[in-house]
Amino acid sequence: MQLPKEFLEEMKQILGEEYGAFLESYEHSGFRGLRVNTAKSKAEEFERISPFSLEPVPWTSNGFYLEADAAASKHPFYAAGLYYLQEPSAMTPAACLPVQEGDRVLDLCAAPGGKATELASRLHGTGLLVANDISNSRAKGLLKNLELFGAGNILVTSETPGRLASYFEGFFDKILIDAPCSGEGMFRKEPAMVKDWMEHGPKHYSEIQKEIVEEAAKMLRPGGMILYSTCTFSPRENEAAIAHFLELPGDFQVIPLPKQEGFAEGRPDLLQADEAKDLSDEQREQLQHCARIYPHRIKGEGHFVALLKKGTAEEPRLKAKAAGKGNKTVFCEEWEAFSKLLGISIEKESLRLYDKKLYSLPRDLWNHSIRGLRFLRTGLYLGDVEKKRFEPSQALAMNLKKEDCRAYVDFPADDGRVLRYLKGETLDVEDLLGEDAAPGWRLVCVEGFPLGWGKLVNGSLRNKYYAGWRW
Repeated sequence: MQLPKEFLEEMKQILGEEYGAFLESYEHSGFRGLRVNTAKSKAEEFERISPFSLEPVPWTSNGFYLEADAAASKHPFYAAGLYYLQEPSAMTPAACLPVQEGDRVLDLCAAPGGKATELASRLHGTGLLVANDISNSRAKGLLKNLELFGAGNILVTSETPGRLASYFEGFFDKILIDAPCSGEGMFRKEPAMVKDWMEHGPKHYSEIQKEIVEEAAKMLRPGGMILYSTCTFSPRENEAAIAHFLELPGDFQVIPLPKQEGFAEGRPDLLQADEAKDLSDEQREQLQHCARIYPHRIKGEGHFVALLKKGTAEEPRLKAKAAGKGNKTVFCEEWEAFSKLLGISIEKESLRLYDKKLYSLPRDLWNHSIRGLRFLRTGLYLGDVEKKRFEPSQALAMNLKKEDCRAYVDFPADDGRVLRYLKGETLDVEDLLGEDAAPGWRLVCVEGFPLGWGKLVNGSLRNKYYAGWRW
């Protein structure tokens, strides 16, 4: 691989005696990873049923190295949302943000969803996850991954950080910023990024990162935490961004991360004089609490991670935007009839109907207006209300557990009908019905994990798997 001379010179300065080992790491092709969706399966339970050979990733409890030739994206468990395919080092940021149930969480640069899906699974259906990406096309892929994982307590937006800040000042308990960067840490995995680096290097991205940092700081409540990460080595994009955080209003402090073998500490000594001129000696020392991840030290690509906590002093915040007239609870007769099929109850106060589509909004959005924001999804999309009938959504199926539905069809993973279902075919399922052969909706599962919906008619299962997801 031909690496830019300027990049190599900087890495020689950063790494010193380790520079040779760093260069040798580029002779390796990199590592594949799989992260278990703990909202659907515990990591140890997935290890037991996994069709793949797995090795634990040390820095996260639900991450595994995946063998190079494993066709993990073509297994039915992938369609059931049991795992996300993710480069092992990229699992670090979400693992280091201490999300708790009930938190209001923002993933500010969320597409394609590797980190957002982990944050959602750790909320376990509580609180609120706002997942944003400024690119509308990328946000569509983000939404699919969140719904595949079964996330329902979500707001998926496609906005600038500044626009979000005007709606959510002082709103969030936790924020993740996986900032756009020059991508130096991904050169081995994605050589095409070298060309982008030569066109838009660290200086270009550092200005973007400062703007993102400033807006994110406004959206964090006093006492809240921000996790800042990049996949680059440049101190201009890493320690300098954290130094900028420390200069902002809010009395930010860098919080030490759990010690992890192979991770290196932050390097305040690499900052240019103008990047740290206003920092105190204590703040310079805090920069050492950041973590640098190098491919020659661990089995993964290059990353940078820093956890910051905002001071607890109260600050003036924008008055919450009151919900508008269109954001009121609705009674839906068609949903009431369909929901008798479910063994769970969804709060009636959460229901909202827009253009014949029924949603269940997270409680934190009941009285908070998002009118004017560009969003792709608010809450759990339950389904479509037609004339005297209800068509349940793919998102609802993925949000359920098998035991949440009174009528289901459950296939073994090696049953050929599973793949035929995922391709959209009608299936003969009489052998799986037992005494329950009544016509109507069925939750279709594989090994007890939902895949989608089907409608039973005379022993045949009419396929209702979402057309946009078919294999």
